[in-house]
Order: sequence, then C-alpha cells, then structure tokens
Amino acid sequence: MDPKAPTLDQVTVFLAIVETGSFTAAARKLGRAVSVISYAIANLENQLGVILFARAGTTRPKLTDAGRAVLSDSRALAIALDGLLAKARGLTAGLEAEVSLVVDVMLPAKKLVRALDDFRKKFPTIALRLHVEALGAVTQAVLQGQASFGISGPLEMANDLLARGPAGSVKLLAVAAPDHPLALMQGPISAAMARDHIQLVLTDRSLLTQGRDFGVVSVKSWRLADMGAKHALLLAGLGWGNMPKPMVNEDLKRGRLVALKVETPGELSYPFHTVYRSDTPPGPGASWLMERLAMVGS
Repeated sequence: MDPKAPTLDQVTVFLAIVETGSFTAAARKLGRAVSVISYAIANLENQLGVILFARAGTTRPKLTDAGRAVLSDSRALAIALDGLLAKARGLTAGLEAEVSLVVDVMLPAKKLVRALDDFRKKFPTIALRLHVEALGAVTQAVLQGQASFGISGPLEMANDLLARGPAGSVKLLAVAAPDHPLALMQGPISAAMARDHIQLVLTDRSLLTQGRDFGVVSVKSWRLADMGAKHALLLAGLGWGNMPKPMVNEDLKRGRLVALKVETPGELSYPFHTVYRSDTPPGPGASWLMERLAMVGS
C-alpha cells in the first residue's frame, strides 16, 4: 500500500509527543484528550505504513528508526507552515509600525545609506531601528528576535529556523600606514613575512564564532570588537589588517594608508547574506528593505 499524505494536524500531534515526551503531556499541551492524541498517531502510522513510536514495555514512547527518519521532515513542514501563517498575518495587518534590522559592520556605508534613503521615501510612516554588529553577532541578533532581518557576513551555520540568501560582497584590501615596516617592503609580501607583524583583527561579541578566525595569518594579532578602533590603529601604524575597500578608498587616495601586496590564494572578498527567522519572516516594509539591500551593486 502506498503511503498517504498526513494532515498538518497529525504532524502537529507527532511533534508535540516528541517535544513533551509522552502522549499525556502532548494532550495537555494541545488541550485535547489522550484518546484523541492516540487516535491521531494511529491514523498517521496507518497512512504512512510505518510505526513511529515503540510503546510496549516502556512508560514513555520512544521513536522508532522510522520515527526518527521522518522527524526532520515533520519539523520542516511545521516551520514552513509557521512561516506561511506569519507572512499571511503580516500581509493582513498592513505595514509594520517599526522595522528593525542588523547589518554587518563590513557592509559599505554608501550602499546602506542609499537603501535607507529609498526606504524613507517609500515608507515614510515606518520607524526604523538599525543595529551594526560584526560576524556572528548579526545572526545572533536575528535568532534572538532583536531584529526582523539581518545582512550577515560569511557565517556558516546549520539552523532550521534560519532562511538565508545572497546579498553581494565587498572586496577586502590588506592595508597599513605608509611608515609601517610592511609598507616599506618592495614587491610582493609573503604570508611568512606578514606573520611576523601585528595583525589587527575584527572579533565578535557573540558566541556563534567563538574560537574561529577569519583571514588571520599572523601569529601576533590584536583582536578588536569595533571597526572604528581598528581603523584608528591602522592609521596610527600599530599594525596591518584587511579592510573593506570602500572604507579605506579615501585613506589610500590621501596617502594615510597604503595597500599591501600580501600574497593570498586569490582576491579577498567578504560575501554578505540576508538572514531572517523562517517562523517570523519580515513584513512588507522589512521585506522591501531586505531585497533592496540584497541588490548587488546597489
């Protein structure tokens, strides 16, 4: 017999049992009789043609191999349904009163300013709350509900709650003050040469990238949680480091910083991603702004 598609209610009951650990607790959570819960699972097992819970000889139902196999897909269905309902609520409720977003500190300021200026003109009634963070702190703010969406850097993490999409990239340049020892070297600078000098590295205020390094080649590094501080220390000649090209273009033109020819496997770039919780997707105004910020070259 071919399996038959379960109902969303059956999936909800199945996940409630897994979450609470028993049919009785699931019944309390869903406000139903235990017999109704048992009946729903029996029907679900009949429709799928597999046994989901091992009930005999145990006080708590345990997932069978088949139950564990369908658990991930069941959660994905529930998350997708939550996202659909949340989006529908947002559409029926109209525009948001406020949009909160968090962007990576590496995002070029001109791109952000243009997008926010367009947003102000298109949605004059929506208040805006902007946070600027580094690395994993962007995704953490979204996960904790502090922002409806974020523009994140290259943070790779698996989480069923997160929806991600491409949002362009920015070129990184290794730079130093003109009187820095690396700036005085002629020709390409090997990684071994750069390793002997202090590298100024942007670090993270979140736990998501704790213990991980991004673009660090030096054995001597100073870690800073503020891009402004990193920029100031570079100008003062206290180290070298990678910076977004748009952020140091003026310094390069005026000779306050120089680009270093540090040998790398390829051109350094910092990719961006849109990120939001799939169970609470951005409303109409936030969705428009997220798509505007994701436009490459905008």
